[in-house]
Amino acid sequence: MRRLFVLLQAFACFLALKLPASPAHGGPQEQKTRPPKVIELWPAGAPGEKGDIGDERDMTKPKDNLVAGKPVIRLGNVSKPTISIYRPPADKDAGAAVLVCPGGGYNILAWDLEGTEVCDWLNSIGVTGILLKYRVPRRAGLEKHAAPLQDAQRAVGVVRERAKEFGVDPARIGVLGFSAGGHLAAALCTNNAKRTYPVSDYADKTSCRPDFALLIYPGYLTVKEQDDKIALELALTKETPPTFLVMTQDDGVRVENALLYTLALKRAGVPAELHVYPSGGHGYGLRRTDNPVTAWPDRAADWMRSRGWLKKG
Repeated sequence: MRRLFVLLQAFACFLALKLPASPAHGGPQEQKTRPPKVIELWPAGAPGEKGDIGDERDMTKPKDNLVAGKPVIRLGNVSKPTISIYRPPADKDAGAAVLVCPGGGYNILAWDLEGTEVCDWLNSIGVTGILLKYRVPRRAGLEKHAAPLQDAQRAVGVVRERAKEFGVDPARIGVLGFSAGGHLAAALCTNNAKRTYPVSDYADKTSCRPDFALLIYPGYLTVKEQDDKIALELALTKETPPTFLVMTQDDGVRVENALLYTLALKRAGVPAELHVYPSGGHGYGLRRTDNPVTAWPDRAADWMRSRGWLKKG
């Protein structure tokens, strides 16, 4: 097992170093998008919500770290989940859509860094971005991901049920998550046969299984205290969607999350592509620097293109 782990890590690092950064496929700062259409996921109120967590607001403090020299919106106290539909220009529209799950430790949402900027990038490669505003912070008495998973399941069901209205192919709906949002994306990929909340309408009867997944510096995929076994809620099967992963060796969340999850995908017979970079840390989003890991969007676009998800028609 240890030898296989070392070989996997070495191969991933070699792959990341070998691949050059290709020309940017339109960065978030370059793309001009139309104002998104915002849809409330739970018109009658999200399951179990009591409205007692305070007003939704930006939790950023003056001393909080900048990313690539820019501030980050840290959205907190979310009790009314929504999806924002970011459509690409008509001449670029490939028909695919991706549900975007920002990270933030299930306490806040890195709203611009891992949300709106990601949707701008998706638009630049012809993909509709579906930005998920899921419930944070963690709800007392529930697993950290319980309420967010309900929101994610509901979101995919709504998008697939209204695919024609949104101009997307119901067979090309993926999910992309960062950090805790990466765990949420993985949870959605492994918990979609049955809703984790009472079914209320046709959207809840529509499949919420993503067709593909991108996990960017994901957390909580393994349990360190249990010899890095895959987290119990992530029951991988051959039905788990094809997955793309990115992480760095010096990530404080620990690269073992990506390495061992990829190995588990392989054992389940699920196509997976892993990129491990020597350095870059955690929480860089899509903001380009001289660090090679920040070219990951090019690798992700190549992967989506090679799998046929960016093909028009």
